[in-house]
Order: sequence, then structure tokens, then C-alpha cells
Amino acid sequence: MAQDTQHQPDLKQPLQAEDVFALEHANDVQISPDGKYIAYIRNSFDIMTDGTRKGLWLIDTATGQHTPLFADKHSYGNPTWSPDGKRLAFTSNRSGRNQINVFWVDEQRVAPVTEVTNSPSQMAWSQDGEQLAFMMAVEEPKSDFARSVHTPKKPEKAKWGKPPLIVERTLYQRDGRGVVKSSYNQVFVVPSHGGSARQITDGPFQHRGPLVWAADDQHIVFSGNRTENWEYQTRESDLWAVKLADNSLQQLTDLPGDEYSATLSPNGEHLAFLHGDNEPVPYRNSTLHRLNWESGALTAIKTDLDRSLESPQWIDNQRLTVQYTDRGLTKVAEVNLEGELHDRVSTLGGTYVSRPYTSGMYSVAPATGAIAFTHATPYDLANVAMAVDGETQQLTDLNSEVLGYRELGEVREMTYESSFDGTEIQAWYILPPGYEAGKTYPTIVEIHGGPHASYGPVFGIEHQRYAAEGYVVLYANYRGSTSYGKEFANLLDGFYSSERDFADHMSGLDELIEMGIADADNLYIAGGSAGGIATAYAVGLTDRFNAAAATNPVINWVSKTLTADSSVGQIQNQFPAMPWEDLAHYWKRSPLSLVGNVTTPTLLFTGELDRRTPMAETEQFYQALQLRNVDTVMVRVPDAYHGVTAKPSRIVAKVEHALAWFKRYRKE
Repeated sequence: MAQDTQHQPDLKQPLQAEDVFALEHANDVQISPDGKYIAYIRNSFDIMTDGTRKGLWLIDTATGQHTPLFADKHSYGNPTWSPDGKRLAFTSNRSGRNQINVFWVDEQRVAPVTEVTNSPSQMAWSQDGEQLAFMMAVEEPKSDFARSVHTPKKPEKAKWGKPPLIVERTLYQRDGRGVVKSSYNQVFVVPSHGGSARQITDGPFQHRGPLVWAADDQHIVFSGNRTENWEYQTRESDLWAVKLADNSLQQLTDLPGDEYSATLSPNGEHLAFLHGDNEPVPYRNSTLHRLNWESGALTAIKTDLDRSLESPQWIDNQRLTVQYTDRGLTKVAEVNLEGELHDRVSTLGGTYVSRPYTSGMYSVAPATGAIAFTHATPYDLANVAMAVDGETQQLTDLNSEVLGYRELGEVREMTYESSFDGTEIQAWYILPPGYEAGKTYPTIVEIHGGPHASYGPVFGIEHQRYAAEGYVVLYANYRGSTSYGKEFANLLDGFYSSERDFADHMSGLDELIEMGIADADNLYIAGGSAGGIATAYAVGLTDRFNAAAATNPVINWVSKTLTADSSVGQIQNQFPAMPWEDLAHYWKRSPLSLVGNVTTPTLLFTGELDRRTPMAETEQFYQALQLRNVDTVMVRVPDAYHGVTAKPSRIVAKVEHALAWFKRYRKE
């Protein structure tokens, strides 16, 4: 089994920019109900297509045998085990578009199940294994207005421009997709041996999974908001059951807020689910509840944990597993119906390649209680691991041929008090390979997005690449970050960005200077999304940094909230009023309000198709800095959305542009 090798003497050179193309990681790790097999998606990059390959692999948990079921030019996903563990459903584009397929493990054969027009997802087997439920987007008919617009007939062979797009919905756009058609996720069922798929929900509502079959195989549970004004109710959804016999609906829950992520106990008596309230604040915890299937009685499974719970899964009728993130570590815990909780696994992660975000997933085998999960370290991406009876075994070693021959920067943890109000901040810093104690190094403060997200002691190629070029890299879970409880996450409510989160980062930087690690004459700042906002705000408050690199930032909160795909939810939960009702607040939080103070050379890096922090935000800051004769450069990434590093070449481009910019202003 691979060991952490960052300090072994046979390592030859630091991490190279091109190494990103050779990295792999595991995701969607699914253990069979009997614990005999683990299926997972193996993600790798294709240097020729600049895309991601997704293969489907199988591990025999008894022997460790590791087999590629499908590892070709096609893409595979959503592995889902049948109740008896003998069949594996998955999606694949082998036929030209995504369809559901089923693999028989013993017979080693595969057969297509669906022939549908859009991509299926959220698959769920019926209890008897005879049917598969899934979700799929269904387009709504044109409105009366759209139908009434006269369109002249185009002459044969005429070349006209593209027709206009008619937009009538409130939520009309989505980052990664642009302006979207009026389509809604609906529930379907199909025989598990193949056949015609039947739609069993309808209406202009956005339903979501996971889908859950009742014990009688006559009802399917899903989550959704089926009220007329659902697009304005961004934090409302209930659990519903649809009856297969006549497609009739029964509303199962009606709590204020979201009910979602349902899962059925083995005896079929209780649905466990998550709930988040509808308080208009930027962050709320998700809590665990259960519903009696027969009586409809609701019970909160209360824990003393001030953390948000995810992915509940039953072990038996008295115990569940849940996932949560605590102080930068993603964990799986066991919880009983009285709310007593204890940790089982604490090393989930590694599914986010570019930066060290907390991430990861798990699945549990009810027959054995074994947990399969994505296992991460500070020096590698996600591998498949399994925890049984308190013992963890790593089953794959996907990057040994790459990272085993690279000297990575050492990751160290630190805590300190913010100069703003004494709040404790947890952070990590990476030392450059070959670090010599007593010598100071140029230092980059790198800020995570969200802000309701978190970094952790896990591998991120961007940070290690900075370290490989001789920089110390500081990354902190500043106030507003998740994994420290509800109060900490809401410390930026009404103050994002502000002097508060700015102080959280500067205090860490001052600590590294005092420790004799950071070179006070060579300081840099960078961040993406919420981190890009914080970067742009910081250079309006200080001139301590030699240079800055802000990726897809918000510059003007008025224009952002009125043009971005997150407008409704963000205005409702982050701001005290509509922009025209409290312009002063929006302006106070905007980096553009401080642009008159900026002297720091600033690089701006944004996808041209970004709909979360639209390109016009970057353009406003660039043009304002140009008007003030401040050194600045705007890097526009064609065909890229907010996930600007979705392609491996763009991970490289983002880091290498920042490194070149910082080098220009580095003092010898």
C-alpha cells in the first residue's frame, strides 16, 4: 500500500504544470449491499481532448482484485447496486447519448435499459429488483405568447440568423448551461430488464432526488416544491410520494424550509431525511429527522453536533450513517435514533482537483456495516478506501506513478486569532520543496470561494504548484467558512466582503512573518469566486501586496445580483433589501467602492460565459483600474463558465498566469 512519500530521498523534482494531465481520482464509490464489491468512477484527464474520462471500475473487497468494467472513450456514471447486489445499473453515452445500462456481475454481461431523449439520473432500484426509477428533464410546451409570434417561412437554402430566444421564467439561466429551456425534472420508471420508460410526475415544478421506493414497491418518494411561486421560494421543498398505479401524489412533510435526501429503513417503517429551515440568513445547518411511513409522525433525531449533516444512510433499523465536515475534515459518523453520534471515518475528500476544498462521499453496506469512501491525504487525490470494524484499508493507489516521483510541499496546520475581534481562525500553509528553516520565502495568501465552503488538509494541485515555484501558500478557513458551526458561518452576514474577513487573512500572514517563514517584502494575494471578491476588496484596503490575482470576482453587488443566475436566493438570504431599496449596503460591500484606493497590480481571470459572477463584473474592475493607471491585466477564458478550471488546460492556465504576474513584481 502506498505511503506518503513527499520526503523520500529518491524524489526527483517539484510538481510540474503538465502533471495535471496525468492525475486521476476516484468518485461515486458505491459498495454493494452485501459488501462483496465496490464500484466506482475513475476520473482521468485526456490531454488530446482537454476533457475528463470517466471509467467504471469494480473492486472485489475480499481479494482486492481491481477490474475495469468500462474504461474506454465513452463516459460512465451513477453506479447503483440492485438490492441483491448481483446487478449494477449505471449511465453511459455508449449509444451516442446517456442511457441507463445494467451489468450482471456473475454473468459479466451488460444490456441497455432505456432509450430516452435526455440524460437520466438519480436511479433507484425497486425493492424486488424488477424496476428502476430515475429522474429526467422534460421540456414544457411553448407559452401562448411564444406560440402566437409569427415566424416567416425561410426560403429553401436561405441562411438566416439564429432565431430570438424568448425568456419568461424567473430562473431562466444556469451557470454551466447558459439560458435554459423551460424544462422540469420529472420521475420515471422503467423495467430493470429494459423497456419503455413511463413518466409518473408532471407539472411545471422542479423535483429532485434521491428517489426512494416504499416497501410495497407501489410508491416512490422524492423532494420538491409544488407551489405556484416555487421559483421565489429558494429554501422550500417537501417530501412527496407518487403512487405508481395512478400517478396520484401525497405530500409527506410540510416543515418550514427544505426536506430532502430521504432514505428508507430496512424494515420499511421509517423515512430518514434532512431538513434545513427557511431563516433568511446566508447559512443554516441541515438536521436529521425521521417520518413513520404508516402514521406520518415526525421525529427529530437530535444531536448535539453544531454541524450540517449530509447523505444519511441506514445501517439497520436503529442506526444510520451521516457525513459532515468538522474543522476542515470531512467525516462519516454513526448515529442512533436517540441522536448519539460517534465518528467512523475522518479522511473523506480528494474529489476537487484544483484547490484543497473539503469534499468526498461514501456509501455503506447494510449487511456488514462496511463503509466505502473517497480517501484523501494532503499529498494525493481521492482513492477508494473501506472501513470495517474500526480498521481502514486503502484499496487503490491511482497517482503513485505521478506524485510518487514529485517532491511536494509540506502541509502544516496553524491556528491564530483574528486582529478584528480575536476570533480563532484555522489555517494551513504549504512550504516550498527544499524549505530551509530560518530562511524567508515569498508568500501567497489564497482565499477559498463560497464563502460558505471550507478548505482542509487535502491535496490541491494549484497550491502545490505555487509551492513548487518557491512560494509559501497560506490558506485559511476565515469567518463565514463551513465546518465550524452555524454562528461562525454567519459571522459575515451583512459584512461580506469587509474589514472582518480581511483581518482574518492578514492576521495569518502576520503570524507567518513573525514565525520567520514569510518574506514581508514579497507578499501576494489570490482567490476565486468569493475568494476573488475578497482579493479585490483587500487591495482596496491595503498596499502590502506586491501583486494580486482575482479569479471570477464580484465587483459591484448591484449589477451582480441583477444579472447572475443566483439572484433570487442571494438577495433573499444575503442582503437586507432589494438593491434599489438599500443601495448604500450593496455599495459598501462592493470592491468597486474602494477602487480609488487601489495601487496593487491586479490580474483578473474570468470565464467569458460565467453566469455566477458575470464577465461584466471583471470588466468593471479592469476598466476602473485602467482609468486610474493601475497596472492590471484581464485574462478572458473563452467558452468557460464559473467553473473556470473545469478543463485541465485551464487549471494550468489559471496558475501559470498568476505565477507570471507575481514574478513580474517579485523583489529580489
